[in-house]
Amino acid sequence: MKKEIVIFRHFPTEGPGYLAEFLDRRGLRHRTVRIDAGDPIPESIADLPGLVFMGGPMSVNDRLPWIPKVLNLIRAAVAADVPVLGHCLGGQLLARALGGRVSRNRAKEIGWLPVQTVDSPVTAQWLPGLPPRFEVFHWHGETFSLPDGAALILRSLHCRHQAFVIGKSLGLQCHVEMTPEMVRTWAHDGRREITAAGRAVSVQQPAQMLTSVQRRTQELHRVADALYSRWIQGLKA
Repeated sequence: MKKEIVIFRHFPTEGPGYLAEFLDRRGLRHRTVRIDAGDPIPESIADLPGLVFMGGPMSVNDRLPWIPKVLNLIRAAVAADVPVLGHCLGGQLLARALGGRVSRNRAKEIGWLPVQTVDSPVTAQWLPGLPPRFEVFHWHGETFSLPDGAALILRSLHCRHQAFVIGKSLGLQCHVEMTPEMVRTWAHDGRREITAAGRAVSVQQPAQMLTSVQRRTQELHRVADALYSRWIQGLKA
């Protein structure tokens, strides 16, 4: 039986999205641990080739019973050279597990906003052939500091730390896993949060998010393909 990448879902509408399509096309087996549905968290990283953590509306600083278990699992994975991939909340979990801090960002970022690459050899390895500035999807009000030894590869105007690499692991503040269906769902379900944020320049209205959503997600998937292709190279045999 082939080993399975374990994907951790923390909220019903924040599943693996495009990542699942990417893995399926490459014949890489995966299963989802639905923390939001009470699925048990693996107690060991034995026989796990890689760990993926998705987003969620909660904070890493919340006193939730599963957070210490997940942090310990991430530490064990990184120590054993098992690659970890974190999206938004998942990136914050990775940063926190390795000694970083998670705190309120100076502004909320919601919707399609640009990021810039950090010129470095590490960035060139993880984002080959991409322009120095491109658009990704965001939905966050917190941010992470960089753990010791991490290399920053993406930043944005409103958030200094958008993506970092540490060894074989990748932590993202932004969302590259989005599908058109996910964007539509989030735009609908998040209307109250958008209204509460006011007319901030870094917060888009639902109609803005849905403009050219098919084209935007196709372009986003080019970014995801680059990052995911590099990440799977480190999967533990």
